[in-house]
Amino acid sequence: MTQHHTELLMYVAPEPIRAANERWIARILEQLGHTRLSAEGLTLPELWLSPDLLLTQTCGYPLMTALRGQVRIVGRPRYELPDASAGSHCSLIFSRADDPRKTLADFRNSRGVINSEDSNSGMNLLRQSLAPLQRNGQFFSTVVSSGGHRESLRWLRENLGDLAAIDSVTYAYLARHAPEEVSGLRVVARSALSPTLPFITVGSATDKQVEALRQVMNETLRELPDVVRALGLPEVLAASESDYQILLDYQREAVELGYGRLR
Repeated sequence: MTQHHTELLMYVAPEPIRAANERWIARILEQLGHTRLSAEGLTLPELWLSPDLLLTQTCGYPLMTALRGQVRIVGRPRYELPDASAGSHCSLIFSRADDPRKTLADFRNSRGVINSEDSNSGMNLLRQSLAPLQRNGQFFSTVVSSGGHRESLRWLRENLGDLAAIDSVTYAYLARHAPEEVSGLRVVARSALSPTLPFITVGSATDKQVEALRQVMNETLRELPDVVRALGLPEVLAASESDYQILLDYQREAVELGYGRLR
């Protein structure tokens, strides 16, 4: 048996979601006859670029920037959840429910919250939504990075910020299993659609290996209907870098409108 890093770390909460991902990973490794190599101590970029990587999930924005040409795309998940379907999802742009401002334009000069600068759902899609509304390259009075979508939601709930973009899959999981984390908030707008977060493997993988891995992922989903129900994920679709070019198109649109940096 060979050891490989096999981690699904982009959606790790609430607990039923983490547990379902772990069951799926265990069955994939069992089918392949591999064992799991601990990724403890690795940062996400180190995991994504590890020569021992078998399978993980990344964000589409770093896929097309920091990771481009260095990893292989195994596929993209076909979630069937509210605001996520057919291999696409979006960002839900939230404020507090009691905020009197109703439209995105109303939030000019408010306090923005992003999860990180390299996030598609937390930054890139929000920037694309706000680019037509900015003035002289600025929309917010301040922008802070929270470090994660759940933290961004907490900042809104605790009135530490006014507007944040949350991945629609993350929101669906929290609304189902941890409704207290999204209570008192409302959706101001939905972003443009975006391909769902890609599954990747090591850059040296062959086409045959990539296809075989995606096939095993789908076979194991068919064997684990409870995992499918928990994740809202019935299938992994074939995907390529060309599917994710739209994320760079969104970036270019913002730059052309004078809003290259979300601020």
